[in-house]
Amino acid sequence: MPPARSEPARHRQADWISAAEAERRILERVAPLGTEEVALLDALGRVLAEDVTSNVAHPGWDNSAMDGYAVRSADIRGASRERPVPLRVVEDVPAGAFPTRPVGPGEAIKVMTGSPIPEGADGVTRLELTRPGAEPGTILVVSDADAARNIRQKGEDVQPGQVVARARTRLRPAEIAVLASVGAARVRVYRRPRVGVLSTGDELADFDAFEEVRAGRKIMNSNSYALGALLIEAGCISALLGIARDTRESTLEHLERGLDCDALITTAGVAVGERDYVKDVLEEMGFRPDFWRVRIRPGSPLTFGLLRGRPVFALPGNPVSAMVTFEVFVRPALDGMQGVADPRRPRIPVRPAEPIRVKPGLTHFLRCRLESHSDGVPRARLTGPQGSGILSSMSAADALLVVPEDVEVLEPTDLAKAIPLRSPR
Repeated sequence: MPPARSEPARHRQADWISAAEAERRILERVAPLGTEEVALLDALGRVLAEDVTSNVAHPGWDNSAMDGYAVRSADIRGASRERPVPLRVVEDVPAGAFPTRPVGPGEAIKVMTGSPIPEGADGVTRLELTRPGAEPGTILVVSDADAARNIRQKGEDVQPGQVVARARTRLRPAEIAVLASVGAARVRVYRRPRVGVLSTGDELADFDAFEEVRAGRKIMNSNSYALGALLIEAGCISALLGIARDTRESTLEHLERGLDCDALITTAGVAVGERDYVKDVLEEMGFRPDFWRVRIRPGSPLTFGLLRGRPVFALPGNPVSAMVTFEVFVRPALDGMQGVADPRRPRIPVRPAEPIRVKPGLTHFLRCRLESHSDGVPRARLTGPQGSGILSSMSAADALLVVPEDVEVLEPTDLAKAIPLRSPR
């Protein structure tokens, strides 16, 4: 254990770094975790740890893109409703079967979508461009619009030896489909971080003591559930560590429960109150702080550092502050731990729906809803009062409107940036 500190950690001078500097420092200190092999469907939402190369062509043969007749284009050139071209149907090839003979002059083979194209054919005439002929086993082609069309070539999607999915790609359903098409039943992905979540404060209660909340004596511990849900959404494993009371002993006991996690998140207890013990206890456990306090609103008491190699994010206790700092700083770090190549949050251009005035000197992250506009730039409309305890302002938000620290007023004509929280409604 380190020697006793002469001054409590909570009394040390704040760093007051910028939002950009905080993001940079955090991302410099996190790295992808180890890897594991999982079944393909279990890889959805995970980050691929190695390139996947196909050893087959896809499609595996020339095949029909339509239900119709495989024909020789030379036979149907000039066909029309007034001058239909008769062809003799010599075979029927359903999907899953293969033709047994080529198409000769004046012949056609009936095919379904996906059926292999018989030798000699260079186009598929759709069923709707034909009608039955006068003789049994014949058809009349009434248009040459499909001459030399509707054939999918072997390997036009994927060639043998082609990389079909790159390492550091987060796998969506589309990537899962491509991987399945080349026979990748199992893939290697980065491990999902297990993240401990600790709430602190004598004023908090959980569901088992909700009567205290109902009676007005306690506050519900919403932070643990908000952060737990955000972690699951971010592809992590959430480990709720409970509520630490405002004592050194309780704080230490609960923090030690999270020492088997890959990262830790705490809420509250990082300000300068006499009973804010989180930073002190963390440092007694070997925590190496990187910074304390960021020039942002909400969430300025944010603390970040490493505890025995694992990232620790000590977030403010106000519910909105905790969620905003998670979205802006913690989620990118967790993406980095999961192997995402560029974990920084995307920012989209927006214009404010109305004038917005803020206190300069801080980067503000304002809860807003995005509204479509005829000029293609969404309008950001605030969800109402922006107090850090108004949790409903987060549930109503599509995005966080970013107001840089050198801006005092955003006008509707100004171009700004927003961090999407989910697809605009």
